[in-house]
Amino acid sequence: MEKAVASSSMFLTRLLVIWAVIFGFGGPVDAATDPNDVQGLQVLYTSLNSPSQLTGWKSSGVDPCGELWKGVICLGSSVVSLQLSGLGLSGTMGYLLNNLVSLKTLDLSGNSIHDSIPYQLPPNLTSLNLANNNISGNLPYSLSSMTSLNYLNVSRNILFQGIGDMFINHSALASLDISFNNFSGDLPPSFSTLTNISTLLVQNNKLTGSLNVLVGLPLIDLNVANNNFSGWIPQELNSITTFVYDGNVFANGPAPPPPPYTPPPPGRLPGSNRPPQSGHTPQSNVPNAQNGNKKNGLTTGSILGLVLGSLSAAILLILALVFCLRRRSKKEIAARTSVGSLPGNDKVNTDMQEHRAKPTATVSDLKPTAVENMTVERLQGKNGSVKRVKSPITATSFTVATLQTATNSFSQENLIGEGSLGRVYRAEFPNGKIMAIKKIDSAALSLQEEDNFLEAISNMSRLRHPNIVALAGYCAEHGQRLLVHDYIGNANLHDTLHYADERSKMLTWNARVRVALGTARALEYLHEVCLPSVVHRNLKSANILLDDEFNPHLSDCGLASLTPNTERQVSSTHMIGSFGYSSPEFALSGIYTVKSDVYSFGVVMLELLTGRKPLDSSRARSEQSLVRWATPQLHDIDALAKMVDPVLNGMYPAKSLSRFADIIALCVQPEPEFRPPMSEVVQALVRLMQRAVIVKRQPSEDSGFAFKNSDHEAGDLL
Repeated sequence: MEKAVASSSMFLTRLLVIWAVIFGFGGPVDAATDPNDVQGLQVLYTSLNSPSQLTGWKSSGVDPCGELWKGVICLGSSVVSLQLSGLGLSGTMGYLLNNLVSLKTLDLSGNSIHDSIPYQLPPNLTSLNLANNNISGNLPYSLSSMTSLNYLNVSRNILFQGIGDMFINHSALASLDISFNNFSGDLPPSFSTLTNISTLLVQNNKLTGSLNVLVGLPLIDLNVANNNFSGWIPQELNSITTFVYDGNVFANGPAPPPPPYTPPPPGRLPGSNRPPQSGHTPQSNVPNAQNGNKKNGLTTGSILGLVLGSLSAAILLILALVFCLRRRSKKEIAARTSVGSLPGNDKVNTDMQEHRAKPTATVSDLKPTAVENMTVERLQGKNGSVKRVKSPITATSFTVATLQTATNSFSQENLIGEGSLGRVYRAEFPNGKIMAIKKIDSAALSLQEEDNFLEAISNMSRLRHPNIVALAGYCAEHGQRLLVHDYIGNANLHDTLHYADERSKMLTWNARVRVALGTARALEYLHEVCLPSVVHRNLKSANILLDDEFNPHLSDCGLASLTPNTERQVSSTHMIGSFGYSSPEFALSGIYTVKSDVYSFGVVMLELLTGRKPLDSSRARSEQSLVRWATPQLHDIDALAKMVDPVLNGMYPAKSLSRFADIIALCVQPEPEFRPPMSEVVQALVRLMQRAVIVKRQPSEDSGFAFKNSDHEAGDLL
């Protein structure tokens, strides 16, 4: 069945090619490939180490459709299929595959691609084949939004952790193959919604639990062999045409019996196998007083036995219900404890749990969910206690001596910054590699035990995004706590904006929009891709590092679990967040959520717009708070034009400026529930980037300000 689905996918691809040839779409002479597709393919080519096998591909090529790049199939100017199977490709898949919005088929199977699957994939894929590679990590949660998928194959890789409950909207999925990996945990509940699934291959993993979630699915080919499944095999699965289940620990014998007692439907006595006939009582089950036929009636002994049997069954049922309720109560208490529910009535606890399950969930300490089993497994101790067993840390462990040598004993000349946790030093290693070392002040830590520190490091090292500063290593030796990060050598956004030099002049309008977009994508990843959500809690321009091409890299991600519990100690110089960036709800109550990050991001956008600091005591009192001063003017086009950073010298498109201001206004709203999720902010900034055209602002006799704009800038924001 799997081969049949793959063959049908290939048939559709060939049909698209024939269609393109017949109707003249995407011809090699006059083709002009969509720029977004070009950029996505260029990043893919570079990430795959520019292989010679990809004939025709160029890192600077501008027309893959017209230049006939190997494996690239187009319709018109859009890339609709990438067939790159079995070419011996290495490297990674890059980070811009989501640019390929018209792509339907992506086949990278049978290569040597490594690292994790990008969290953003082509959104409209119908077929994705990544089988037979060296891909690690887990399935990206962005798969949940790829609702057009019909075929998904990630078999024979080294994927691990839980599968993830992300298939609720995948009714189109017909074939799913995740076999020969290291997936663990139970089958996700959303598998039960795969109403079109015919092939499901999960063999040779470390999956546990039962197969009950698969009951009722239209499966033809099911392979669950060589896992750790247990319980009974549901009888319904025995009718599947091809069902392989050996190599598990299923219970022997038939499926579990029904409950001790099930009340009969109305009009039917216990033990009756026939429905009652309308209009009269079934004669076979009542005493016949007229003829005294004992075969058709019940004796007194039978009735007494039936009553006693029913009473016994009822007692067993009550005992079972009491046991289940007590067990469920314990589970609820444990669940409330794990999410930190506040004491109070059931409704309050329920509301809090529902609130935390949404994107506005309160601060995550990067501990794993039960679904993913990211970092911690729980083992039962001899005395009933729970013991933690951590998974291996992927970051490199350094010794204190090595880091002292690389930083010249943390000398003052290597000091490049200071944050709430400690100082940051430039480090040069013997191989010439330059890194940034954050030396954590032990007094600033809320997690004192080494185990907790290492658990936080294990989780932080899993954050992988092109706009997030990666954690490369750590040191936990002789009471020292140090973090080793990639070194971003240009400057941070705060210094670039607020210290006038050549760098600030190079920060053009388009560059500022790109900085906002890259930072928004980093936050979208933390808030909406990571499970559970990760709240930054210290978002500010000083934590946005810029590389030589002014691409943003968000630092201090995942450090919330290492910061002290001083949210309400406003006087502390090491408080979470910084004055000017803190949301109203944080300032009032100490509550910090993903929506608080959105507010801080809006303040950063205001910095990009105006070139002003969030708090500036050197200005007039009414202008010291950037948000308070700017917010009333964001929808006034004339006032807005006067707010723009003078360094830009009028080089910006008016409608782009207006849309930028609209996004800011949404992000800095006082009420957190009205602020948009970061995914919507990303979409708005993407549209803004696509429409932006740099023009010179010209003086006007009427208002003093006029703007030249292209006609294609129409459209609403958000």
